[in-house]
Amino acid sequence: MDENNTSIIISKVWSFCNPLRDIGVGYGDYLEQLTYLLFLKMADEFSKPPYDRKLLIPNDYNWESLTSKRGDELESHYTKLLSELSRQKGILGQIFVQSQNKIKEPAMLYKLIDMIDKEQWATLGADIKGTIYEGLLEKNAEDTKSGAGQYFTPRALIRSMVECMQPQPNKTIADPACGTGGFFLAAYDLLQKGIWIKNKNSF
Repeated sequence: MDENNTSIIISKVWSFCNPLRDIGVGYGDYLEQLTYLLFLKMADEFSKPPYDRKLLIPNDYNWESLTSKRGDELESHYTKLLSELSRQKGILGQIFVQSQNKIKEPAMLYKLIDMIDKEQWATLGADIKGTIYEGLLEKNAEDTKSGAGQYFTPRALIRSMVECMQPQPNKTIADPACGTGGFFLAAYDLLQKGIWIKNKNSF
């Protein structure tokens, strides 16, 4: 996917931040709801060709059950969906444990679902989804009401710290205060870059 299309998708996701905040849904809550909805959408995509994976999500509470509803019926169904999935056994129940609907405005919920439904998320690169996630985390950190700034380390600072530490292959890398795994990802990227340069120079 080219950079222009990537920017469009990121803009679409971010465009919901302020309207949702105006109705009392903070960045952190938006990120949480977005995670639930994206999981259902991607599970739906992976259940179809060329993946054809078997879904563990009950048909009454899958992605298509959301896209087929409107208005108060949609809001009510989404609330019930989260509750039912949180009671499922195994990893599915763990993903949705204690999940609650934070988007009580049916029109806004519909617009968010419609935006997600129009994209093919399974085919997006991890870097694109990571950029979206990072952007929302940064917005959450900037929100003085959430008080999340103390937990968010800017990625430029993370990269600088990792470059100073110079992690080496076969050495233990620890991040006791791990939140989003940013330090681990930066360390991995640096190690991969070092290995690539080493292999390139060996030819």
